[in-house]
Amino acid sequence: MNQLPINHPLLSFLRNFSSWALSPLGLIAAFLLATVLFGAAYTIDETEQVIITQFGRPVGDPLNSLGSPYGAGLHFKTPLIQQANRFDKRILEWDGSPNEMTTRDKLYVVVDTFARWRISDPLKYFQSLRDERSAVSRLDDIIGSETRNVVARHDLIEVVRSDKNRKAEIDQDVDPSVAAVAVLPAIQFGRRELEREILAAAQPKVTLWGIELVDVRIKRLNYKSGVIEKIYDRMTSERMQIAERFRSQGEGEAAKIEGRKAKDLQKIESEAYLKVQEIMGTADAAASEIYAKAYTGSPRAADFYRFVKTLETYKNTLGRDTTLILTTDSDLFGILKRVDGPAPVAQPAP
Repeated sequence: MNQLPINHPLLSFLRNFSSWALSPLGLIAAFLLATVLFGAAYTIDETEQVIITQFGRPVGDPLNSLGSPYGAGLHFKTPLIQQANRFDKRILEWDGSPNEMTTRDKLYVVVDTFARWRISDPLKYFQSLRDERSAVSRLDDIIGSETRNVVARHDLIEVVRSDKNRKAEIDQDVDPSVAAVAVLPAIQFGRRELEREILAAAQPKVTLWGIELVDVRIKRLNYKSGVIEKIYDRMTSERMQIAERFRSQGEGEAAKIEGRKAKDLQKIESEAYLKVQEIMGTADAAASEIYAKAYTGSPRAADFYRFVKTLETYKNTLGRDTTLILTTDSDLFGILKRVDGPAPVAQPAP
């Protein structure tokens, strides 16, 4: 391959260009060229949509928005004159602050709501609101106002209960004749229907700003401090009623058990006493029969029986400190008169 001569025009141009590019003027030109190239090219992500403004005024159609022919990817604009304004294309969240409001039955409650929204028309959104902070401020006003209006048109039970098809639970432990607080009234709408009313009322108003309101929900419902104390007092009295009913039922069962125990014990004792008396009667009868046979067999046996019975009488009657006054003809004094021995028994004549 033949080499180019040193004075060839191409080599001369390259030498001149390199020397010019390394000069201060060349560096400034390279910087300006890079600024123009990078300022003209930009990329759009799938999760965002772009409005091109020229001197602050929108030009052209929104890019990568719903229904736009221009999607995400690499795009170009006029550098230094046009600016790309980016907006989120995804569903955004709105979390409102708790607001105090009153229901139709004149009860003060604190309602905390949240919503989901997105930018449906970025051009309207840019012209009316410009940024997300302004949009959130407008949503605070609209959703808060519509929530207050809907809650004010319904009773508290409609906001508390989620669905009208759900049956009200009745506490079986509370006596309806004493207190009817455990019986919940039937509802006509329910919280789900109230949330749909809020959404339907707020949607047309936010559409003017290029916003689509996707959903509105009640996150938390709380009572005002004075109402909470009344609710707690009512719950306490209801629980006390249930506890008192349980205690009375327990006392009744205890009385029944004690009554059955006393009845069974009395029955056992009476049956045992009857059995003992029968045994003792049988034993006494047998003993009397034995004694009768033993002591009536001969005159000496009868005399011995009277002697033994008299000693038993002395034993049961006389004590260490007993003073007894008897007449001389008393049968009890008979043995004492014959302490020397028994009187001689007359022998029968031969």
